[in-house]
Amino acid sequence: MPKATVTFAEIPVTLTVPAGTRLIEVSERAGAHILYGCREGECGTCLVTIVSGAENLSDPSVLEDQILKDLAAPWNQRLACQAQVLGGEIVVKPG
Repeated sequence: MPKATVTFAEIPVTLTVPAGTRLIEVSERAGAHILYGCREGECGTCLVTIVSGAENLSDPSVLEDQILKDLAAPWNQRLACQAQVLGGEIVVKPG
């Protein structure tokens, strides 16, 4: 199974996780304290900035894309509850 490394720039902590893991799950394992109020992509509180490795994440779903547009989020922000790691290396930070 493909693996990915996710680094939380603010801590700094790096974890290796299986492909398909959502960033919010990695955050919980790392103790990165990304705020969230749901896991359905509806509230937008789990917004993270992708410092590097955006190409190693799943494409935004229709729901995530709409939430990001509603929030006027820049191109390098994603919802941690929706973004799945695909492989490679990813560096994120809250907000």
